[in-house]
Amino acid sequence: MMKKITIILSGMLGIMHLHAQDSTYNNWYYEGREKLYQALKEKAYHVIFFGNSITERGPWQELLGREYKVGNRGIGGDNTFGMKARIADVVASKPKKIFLMMGINDVGRGLPLEWSLRNYEAIIKIIQKKSSGTQIYLQSTLPLNEKMLKYDYLFGKENLVRDLNEGILALAKKYDLIYVDVKEALADGYVLKTEYTTDGIHLNTDAYIRWVEYLKEKQYL
Repeated sequence: MMKKITIILSGMLGIMHLHAQDSTYNNWYYEGREKLYQALKEKAYHVIFFGNSITERGPWQELLGREYKVGNRGIGGDNTFGMKARIADVVASKPKKIFLMMGINDVGRGLPLEWSLRNYEAIIKIIQKKSSGTQIYLQSTLPLNEKMLKYDYLFGKENLVRDLNEGILALAKKYDLIYVDVKEALADGYVLKTEYTTDGIHLNTDAYIRWVEYLKEKQYL
């Protein structure tokens, strides 16, 4: 009987370890983008935007123009485990500023909040260690618009996004970093504005224009 219990416990611990090392972000698309970013990691940037597809789709350099040399380091589908795995290379060129946005894919995959925040904190520490002169901006995870959502796995997740943002704000306070409440500009409370989204989660061109305007209004850029 004891042997049977031991086997069951070992199996449970193995599953927990597997989830704690979540690699669902890693697919052919992720590998392709990461290969590109590896080829660019020696290039110097003033500002880097780091995140998932919401970041990747942003035309940051075009919107910011010649004033800044901008690096886009978003990868569609990435979660906080993938971001933790690649952050050291992202800041290898020691940018002046880095804008982080992450977590919605963790929410969609049902990863525990404490894992996401643990990864987020690890990312902050890696940046501070590898590029101490880089100003870190923690951007709020954007909410969803359920009336427009086309992805069933994201329904009913508003409270999880709220909890995640509360955790991100707490990290900003803990490490004396700037918390950028982007949803202030792009959402009504915890509903992404209809005019700024194509599918209830991703953003359209108007949203990116407004996002950059907001960062400039707050003098983050």
